[in-house]
Amino acid sequence: MAKKPGPWPPDFSTDADPQSMRGLAIPYVEWMRVRGFSEVTIHRRFNTLRIFFDWCELRSLTSPEDVTLPVLERYQKHLFHSLGVNGKKLSLRTQHVYLSSLRAYFAYLARKHHILHNPAADLELPKLGRQVPRHILTIEEAETILNMPDIKTPKGLRDRAILETFYSTGIRRTELVKLNLYDLEIAQRTVMVKEGKCRMDRVIPIGSRALAWLQKYLKEVRPAFVGGLDEGAIFLQPDGARMTPSTLSHIVAKYVNLSGVRKTGSCHMFRHTMATLMLEGGADVRFIQQMLGHSRLETTSIYTHVSIEKLKEVHRETHPGATLKSKKSKKKNSG
Repeated sequence: MAKKPGPWPPDFSTDADPQSMRGLAIPYVEWMRVRGFSEVTIHRRFNTLRIFFDWCELRSLTSPEDVTLPVLERYQKHLFHSLGVNGKKLSLRTQHVYLSSLRAYFAYLARKHHILHNPAADLELPKLGRQVPRHILTIEEAETILNMPDIKTPKGLRDRAILETFYSTGIRRTELVKLNLYDLEIAQRTVMVKEGKCRMDRVIPIGSRALAWLQKYLKEVRPAFVGGLDEGAIFLQPDGARMTPSTLSHIVAKYVNLSGVRKTGSCHMFRHTMATLMLEGGADVRFIQQMLGHSRLETTSIYTHVSIEKLKEVHRETHPGATLKSKKSKKKNSG
């Protein structure tokens, strides 16, 4: 049932009646842009709304006034039983995203007096548990993947720098594609991440090894990739264009598959891995929060649930029944 995302950047043009639900989505997009919503958020919301509009139009519901709480509850039930593009049922988190977009849209319509009241105000969203990242790389697995690119080729050298940057900093793929040359402070070994999630800027450290690969890429590969006007993006495609989030996911997933590591994931898996390994190495969770750019500590605390190695070590050292002892050692201790 769920459709694939539209093009990037998205095309929000429509020939619909300006007063219909679909037509009113156009000023809603402009309203979000004026208020500083990221293009990623706008794209996601508009795509989920288009799916809802299609569902409504099949039932001759085109005007915002046609939508009531019972209609929204029918749609929620429809989502629960629907299949995604992978043929599997939509996860509760995906359903939550779809319905949250509806609540935000109808709240906007009510605020702008296109409808008398918000029919989604009392819509109960699916309850979400705290999801623990499933696939975390070990140090050995991460090193195996990092060594997959063929560094004798320009694209391979670029890809190695990309992987090293993900592993060292844990930044999001949408943040990495926006990195510019002036965001990198080589002497200070830091990276400025501008307008991350929730429009927050932050400065984070980058390791010496990742920095060395970055410098090698910037010196030996990037100049050949620059075509025409140089906009300053660090990571480029061979035609000189700035890389896209989907391209990054494809690249990283390719090397994960080639490595033989039996774990699925791409860019975000390195983010989870960085946070978990730092926590197991003794880093305070608040420092990890700053590295990841989380606005709430509760979001970062999820990594305390996946850092099992440190917990196992403490358990072995402190719990009297954690290890098996021979009868001889018991007699010796008793004597």
